[in-house]
Amino acid sequence: MSPRLSRTDEGTLLPVRVTPRASRTQIDGELDGAVRIKLNAPPVDGAANKALCEFLASHLKCKKRDVSIVRGEKSREKSVLIRGMEPDEVLLKLGSGA
Repeated sequence: MSPRLSRTDEGTLLPVRVTPRASRTQIDGELDGAVRIKLNAPPVDGAANKALCEFLASHLKCKKRDVSIVRGEKSREKSVLIRGMEPDEVLLKLGSGA
């Protein structure tokens, strides 16, 4: 997996392509530089966004407050900020559970 990660002063920006209402929540590979994530949650009232942040925090073994959507809250294409992690560490943790 080789998504296009960007380093910022706060951490790492992770491009994500979300598929809501999937049968289960899981990482589903990579597409055009973005990590594909299937979410069990529906895209209603922010449920899918919340599920995405919780899933990534759990998968990356960091605190929920360190994961936030910075672009694309109402889109399938999102940019997620992972605070306090370097891009290589994010890649390693994403690859180990994918």
